Amino acid sequence: MQTQQSSSGLLMRLPLSLLIWGLFAASMFVPASYAVVRNNHPASQSFFYSGLLGLVCVILIALSLGGRTPRFGTLGQLMSLLFAFALLPVYLAIPMHDALQTTSFLNAYFDMVSAITTTGADLFADPARLSPPLHLWRAQVGWMGGMMMWVAASAILAPLSLGGFEVTARGQPGRGISGATRMQRADPRKRLLRISVTLVPIYTALTLILWMLLLISGETSLTALSHAMSVMATSGISPVGGMNGASAGIAGEALMFLFLFFALSRLTFSTDTSGAASARLDKDPEFRIALLLIVGLPVLLFLRHWLASLEIGATEDLSQALRALWGAVFTVMSFLTTTGFESADWDEARQWSGLGTPGLILLGLAVIGGGVATTAGGVKLLRVYALYLNGLREMQLLVHPSSVSSIKSGDRIQRDGAFIAWVFFMLFAMSLTVICLALTALGVSFENAMVLSIATLSTTGPLIEVAAQTPIRLVELGPWAKAVMCVAMVLGRLETLAIIALFTPDLWRNR
Repeated sequence: MQTQQSSSGLLMRLPLSLLIWGLFAASMFVPASYAVVRNNHPASQSFFYSGLLGLVCVILIALSLGGRTPRFGTLGQLMSLLFAFALLPVYLAIPMHDALQTTSFLNAYFDMVSAITTTGADLFADPARLSPPLHLWRAQVGWMGGMMMWVAASAILAPLSLGGFEVTARGQPGRGISGATRMQRADPRKRLLRISVTLVPIYTALTLILWMLLLISGETSLTALSHAMSVMATSGISPVGGMNGASAGIAGEALMFLFLFFALSRLTFSTDTSGAASARLDKDPEFRIALLLIVGLPVLLFLRHWLASLEIGATEDLSQALRALWGAVFTVMSFLTTTGFESADWDEARQWSGLGTPGLILLGLAVIGGGVATTAGGVKLLRVYALYLNGLREMQLLVHPSSVSSIKSGDRIQRDGAFIAWVFFMLFAMSLTVICLALTALGVSFENAMVLSIATLSTTGPLIEVAAQTPIRLVELGPWAKAVMCVAMVLGRLETLAIIALFTPDLWRNR
């Protein structure tokens, strides 16, 4: 017992960035072992030696610190997240580049940034170009990046009122975690350890359950595991190019659809960030808005078939109609959660609705995004709900200027939540404009630059292939364009407010 307490105390004294580095270094032994099983010894050596080198470096740095670690509080942990998303992929790209040997190191770094930020932008259009251990590594990095966001939401972002918590009543003075006094009173390291012990087993168990269910539905082992990890992390990474290459069919899509609900609201798996004493999922505004979009938008696309044509052909049967409806429901759900999996029946849904390339709909869904404190990206549903309430109130004032508001926001939105949500939306729009201008200045067409900007800032990489008239080949972009996209992916994962918070003078004071 004393040995366990001393080891845990030693780990708590280490910088968070060093712990994250060690965790990813140790995880390299998983694809190394898988490569040995498949008799791919060059790939196994790449991952084994890279993981071993990383662990040796972590141990040497930990010994050199000798427990004398500067304490920067929660803001220091936020800096560690920036390190994990921006600098750690340099190390993660080493085995990827060494095992593939047919791409540049910049491409390998871009792919790792895309994976760890759960963007899932597919730089390698042909899945056959990568070996199975590399496919597993990409999905594993994305899964671990999603796990970091699950833990960081309540351990790092919530105390700082970032990541959507600035809109909630939890971030309001006098409620929940209130300001620096309360934040300093609680030890950030103990809070991080406690939340990790609580949430990591849940995240892992859900992934294993989905993996087993996909195997039962007829999916192959690697594809089932990759899709299970991609659904939980909303990364959209697939070793077979998406649902069209999967073997499970509609049954597999239905199982993935059910587990995508965990990206719509934090209340689906935890109440650790809820400001209410007893949180109910059916009363959660995020969950209700998501259901409205998931049901309403596919129904409109489905009914457009009859609105565009007064006569129904005899060849149209019920099964074709149901396949079109399911393809729309699954795809809307996937892009709303910024996962980006396209249903195998999506082409049927497009033909049924009469839309050639409904890329604008998918772009809009990705911008809205999923729930606060989930692995989904985008603006987030709670901010959209706050702006909706404010717009409804303004329309009431137009009719009755002296009226008293009767709109109830519940326990999730604070008094100035709409204003704060509008500030974030403007920051998101400004970031989108800057990234788009930078890409166009580097020779990318305006339409492609807009798609690339939204895909990276909303962490929905599959938009790059399905939103434009013709799929955008990332491998053909220049080095500077890829660098701009890497910055955009990190910015989209951490959000602009979190980046601005890193410039506070409190971060640079050794407390």
